[in-house]
Amino acid sequence: MENIGLFDAIKRSAVAIISEDGLKERLESGAPLKIKFGADPSRPDLHLGHSVPLKMLRKMQDCGHEIIFVIGDFTGMIGDPSGRSKTRLPLTFEETRRNGQSYFEQVSKIVDPTKTRITYNSEWLGKMDFADVVRLAGKYTLARIMERDDFSGRYESNQPIGLHELLYPLMQGYDSIALNADVEVGGTDQTFNLLVGRELQKDYGQAPQEVITFPLLPGLDGVEKMSKSLDNYIGIDEPPDTMFEKCMKIPDGVLADYFRLTTDIPEDEYARFISEDVREAHFIYAREIVGAYHGVGAVGAAEQRYLDISAGSAPDEIQTLTVSGGGAPLIELLRQAGFASSNSDARRLIEGGGIKLNGEAVVDIHMIVDGDAIISRGKNKFIKIAFL
Repeated sequence: MENIGLFDAIKRSAVAIISEDGLKERLESGAPLKIKFGADPSRPDLHLGHSVPLKMLRKMQDCGHEIIFVIGDFTGMIGDPSGRSKTRLPLTFEETRRNGQSYFEQVSKIVDPTKTRITYNSEWLGKMDFADVVRLAGKYTLARIMERDDFSGRYESNQPIGLHELLYPLMQGYDSIALNADVEVGGTDQTFNLLVGRELQKDYGQAPQEVITFPLLPGLDGVEKMSKSLDNYIGIDEPPDTMFEKCMKIPDGVLADYFRLTTDIPEDEYARFISEDVREAHFIYAREIVGAYHGVGAVGAAEQRYLDISAGSAPDEIQTLTVSGGGAPLIELLRQAGFASSNSDARRLIEGGGIKLNGEAVVDIHMIVDGDAIISRGKNKFIKIAFL
């Protein structure tokens, strides 16, 4: 892909480019650009929502541009509340490094790791003294910082805002100065922070970076953005059968968004799939995603397992939980199998009709299982109970 074709691809996919003329001019110059992408180490497990900007980063990489992942180990010890109603819990230094490594291993499923530069912002932020911080804080006014939606919303609702949180956008912006970034990429929820970097670069005598924001993928609930905390996500590192089954649960109304944002299938093709047979379109999408992250060899088994479970059959290969004695309460077995987090959670699952024993729904919360059996929760969780 030539740089002019890259610009067109970015424009089709992005929500905003600030500025379009600036980005086009930089791309047409032919010089390799430094493309910055901030990685939050508090969430080391990536989902399909993260793949939206990452897929474009790969295209930029293929055009000869340098991708710089900034692992926010220093800012992660503060906690960015972007898109949240309260402060995110800070991490230890060791946690940020460990999570950063996990993040990069998963990112490597999409970008070329041999053409990717990894940095940690503690390399420059950790060296700043208090005078440096005061000078940086003097570059921005409180009124400008309070324009950020999550800050203004929390202030209006009388929720506490720590002074250290107000420094977060400045710290992320300073990352762009330390790297002298040409372009920064992120989701729409990061727009404010990305623009702070652009403004700060002017104050430090650098050419302001171009900013590209990409849409947020809706979660499996079809309403909120995809998020692990909301349990509405499809993880790119999840097992093939889990990934396939989750793809089949995507609400019909947002399936086109999933095709558009997470695959390279042309719009006229996926629009035809959806209009002709939306269930078959789900299968096509699931095959595409499982193949992309686990290889085409994993697709057939994942699809067959989904079909078997949908038909009410237990899969051929399931884990076995070995239990001593002649019998055990079902509630206790659900906890041991990891199907329930507590006795009350197990009772809730049974009362809600979510537990089956050998294919039959269980209604008795006091049931004793006294022989080898298969327990299932929902359509995709099975455990074989074997008594010694």
